[in-house]
Amino acid sequence: MYDIITFGSATQDIRLKSKAFKVLKNEKDFVTGQGLCLTLGSKIEVEDIQFTSGGGGTNTAATFAKQGFKVAYCGSVGQDNAGKYIIAELKKLKVDTRFVLVKNEKHTNHSVIIFNDYNQSDANEKVETKERTILAYRGASELMDKNDIPWKKLKTKWIYLAPLTGLLCDTTEEIVNFAFQNKIKIAINPSKEQLSLPPETLKNILQKIDILFLNKEEASFLTKIPYEQENEIFKKLDQLCPGVAVMTKGGDGVVAADGKYFYSAIAHKDRRIIDTTGAGDSFASGFLTDFIKYNGDIEKAIQMGLANSEANLAEIGAKTGLLDRNIKFERVPVAKQLCSENNLCLPKN
Repeated sequence: MYDIITFGSATQDIRLKSKAFKVLKNEKDFVTGQGLCLTLGSKIEVEDIQFTSGGGGTNTAATFAKQGFKVAYCGSVGQDNAGKYIIAELKKLKVDTRFVLVKNEKHTNHSVIIFNDYNQSDANEKVETKERTILAYRGASELMDKNDIPWKKLKTKWIYLAPLTGLLCDTTEEIVNFAFQNKIKIAINPSKEQLSLPPETLKNILQKIDILFLNKEEASFLTKIPYEQENEIFKKLDQLCPGVAVMTKGGDGVVAADGKYFYSAIAHKDRRIIDTTGAGDSFASGFLTDFIKYNGDIEKAIQMGLANSEANLAEIGAKTGLLDRNIKFERVPVAKQLCSENNLCLPKN
C-alpha cells in the first residue's frame, strides 16, 4: 500500500543563461508586452548551462519521498538518455518507478528555460532580473492513456494529479472515478487543458476531489470571475468542489477554504528567489504533506506549502531545495475567519 501515487509529466530541463538575451519592452506583438530578442543569423554565447529534471508528476513525488511517504510515480518517458536520467533520479529519491512506462514514439519531455541576466532596456544601467522564458517540448508524457495504467496495482491512500495534457488529460475523469470508487483520496492541480474539458465531465471530476489547487489565473478561468474578487471566486469554487480549494497568488500569498473557513497567509518578504520553476509543485506537495501528517489541518498545510516553496525558490531546479522531513522551518502566521464574513484577511509579516 502506497501513501501517494503521483500522475503527471516527467521533464528534462535545460537552463540557458546569457547576457546576449535582450528584453524588448512595450511590444504589442507579445502577449505580455515584452519580448526576448536574439540577433538573427549570429552565434550567441551562453555563459551558463544546467541540466535538471522537472515535470509536475516527478516534482511532487520528490517532495513526498523526502517527507518520508511511500510514493510511486505513474507516467511515461522516452527511450533516451533523459528518460534514463529521470528514472535513475527517482530511484535515488526512493520513489517507486514500477509504473513508469518507456515510450518509443516520442522523446522524453524537454523544457529549455532561457534566463537573461540583465534587463538592458537602458544602456547605461544593468538591472538584475529573475524573468525567464520556457520553450516546452511535450513528448512521451502525453502518450500515456488509460490502457497503460495498471489499475489493479494502484493500492494507495492518495492520488495526486499534477497538470495533465495529451491522452492522460482525457483519462482524468476515469482516474478520479477510480479513486472515488476505491475510497482513495485525490488532490489535483489541473492544467488549462483539464479545466477546458466538457462542462459535465469537469463537474463530475470536481465533485469528487478532496483538494483542488489553482493559481489565481486558473481560478479565474474556471469560475469566470476576475481574480481580484476572491470571495466570489471561493463561493463559486465551494459550489463546484465540496473539498478544500486552494488558490495561490505568487508573491501575494495563498488563500484556502474548506466551506466553513477562509485561511490566508503571505510568504516571507525576504525570501530568496533564484528560480521560480516548479514553485507551484513544491507548494502543492508541501501543502498535501502536512495536510496528511496533521489530519487535515489547513493552517499547518499552508505553512508547510509556503516553506517548501520558499526553499525550492532559493535553488536552481524544480527538485532542489525541497525540504526533508527532519528539517525545521519557520511557520508563517495564518489568518482564519468564517466564510460568511465579507472580506478576506491577510496577516502582516
